Amino acid sequence: MVVKTDKLPLPGETRMGGIFFMNAGGKGANQAVAASRLGADVKLICKLGNDIFGKQTLANFENEHIDTTDIFMDEHTASGTALIIVNAEGENSIVVAPGANANLLPADIERIKYPSEAEIVLMQLEIPMETLGYIAEKVKANHQRLIINPAPAQILDDRVLDGLFLITPNESEAFLLTGIQVNDEASAAAAADVFLKKGVQNIIITLGSRGAYFQNSFLKIKLDAPVVQVMDTTAAGDTFNAAIAVALMEKRDWKQALEFAIEAASLSVTRMGAQSSVPYRHELSS
Repeated sequence: MVVKTDKLPLPGETRMGGIFFMNAGGKGANQAVAASRLGADVKLICKLGNDIFGKQTLANFENEHIDTTDIFMDEHTASGTALIIVNAEGENSIVVAPGANANLLPADIERIKYPSEAEIVLMQLEIPMETLGYIAEKVKANHQRLIINPAPAQILDDRVLDGLFLITPNESEAFLLTGIQVNDEASAAAAADVFLKKGVQNIIITLGSRGAYFQNSFLKIKLDAPVVQVMDTTAAGDTFNAAIAVALMEKRDWKQALEFAIEAASLSVTRMGAQSSVPYRHELSS
């Protein structure tokens, strides 16, 4: 549920806003929709409330050609909801009530046919950490590539990081996980070094309007983002992560993958909303 306003309110302050609208969202959902629109075959594992929002969400996934076979419906908990305020510069402030996704537990994963055929598994932190750890172990044991987008920001167990294929924090998430304040290429490299020492194979630190920084044991890349008219940054990170996954699935190299993801994310911020801002493949140059 989104409200546009000129400035984000201070604590205790009430501001008059402008446009209000409701929009399909949620980090995992945004990433699934973006990956599907960009050309991947996508299966989403999540838990929805058996309520009006849950039913609308399930129908939306099917319209987006996402495999919903392993989506659970919770009879006792509401669907996850986000309250979003967007200012005149397109920056946002978000509070999430996780709802049914907070009840997506390892026991649920045991009940389904785990997607062992998946080339890439993409996760974020809007599910319980015990479930994330459980799936990470299964993915590693199956020699699949696991990407973790560590948002909303939380501390990750070193056992999850050890052997992880790719992690994609933004500056604030990188600071929480490494203790290094990322404000330029040198500090991004220092933060990436911390991840490498913890066993992460590849690191992308997203830098908002300044682009993205990539590092592994052999390569360092910093790419700028194009200058665009920003309307709303909601789901830009989700679009970026989905695009990285699609590009890697298509066997692009790291520079090509970053270029593809930056273009997709940059286009998304020129539009309002979460999933409504996600571009389709035909809108990109490559």
